[in-house]
Amino acid sequence: MRKKRAPKRFLAPDPKFNDQLVTRFINTMMWSGKKTIATTIFYDAMAIIDKNGGEMDGYTTWKEAIQNVTPSVEVKSKRIGGANFQIPAEVRPDRKISLSMKWIIKYSRERNGKSMAEKLANELTAAAKKEGAAFKKREDTHKMAEANKAFAHFR
Repeated sequence: MRKKRAPKRFLAPDPKFNDQLVTRFINTMMWSGKKTIATTIFYDAMAIIDKNGGEMDGYTTWKEAIQNVTPSVEVKSKRIGGANFQIPAEVRPDRKISLSMKWIIKYSRERNGKSMAEKLANELTAAAKKEGAAFKKREDTHKMAEANKAFAHFR
């Protein structure tokens, strides 16, 4: 018999923007428990976005980037009759946010730039404008789900 599911832990909101989603983003970005470094990187990226100007401030750009990168469908592999099928499925709300954060962080790490804050700022700005690698990943995921729509009845 399986044990009961672990209770969902709620995060404390970050001190600057008073938003739990920012804390979650910082925790996702953190490596080896270095939360102070991750927090510094995030706030520096917000400052870089603010300094570069544009129509939105750093926090609004970040929110817009998360919104633009969030996928609504994905494909899940399912084995049926000895063959693996890519079956399109709706993404759970909690997983949507997790995927968008992971993609933004992953592709900002792969970017060219001097510091991680600079890379993150560039990726967030690109995602807010509906361009960049993280947004392309979302589009590819949606295209894959659309291409495999014929297998949706296996769900």
